[in-house]
Amino acid sequence: MTNPKEASARIKINKLLEESGWRFDDTEKGKTNIQLEPGVKYSELGDDFEHNIHGFIDFLLLDKDGRALVVVEAKKEWL
Repeated sequence: MTNPKEASARIKINKLLEESGWRFDDTEKGKTNIQLEPGVKYSELGDDFEHNIHGFIDFLLLDKDGRALVVVEAKKEWL
């Protein structure tokens, strides 16, 4: 289960991603270009990301061809 402070950070990240043109769902502007945990495992991306195949990522941003472009991790705010 996600920590409440991390959940708050994810809500902010969701909004920032959507405002920047990233899509959580297929729209008239294009297909979904964000994948979320728990459906994405490091092991699906290859050994370039992590050696721990049991880890999960929070957001995987995809390029126009549906390939992994950016991994975003949500962490609790501390500033």
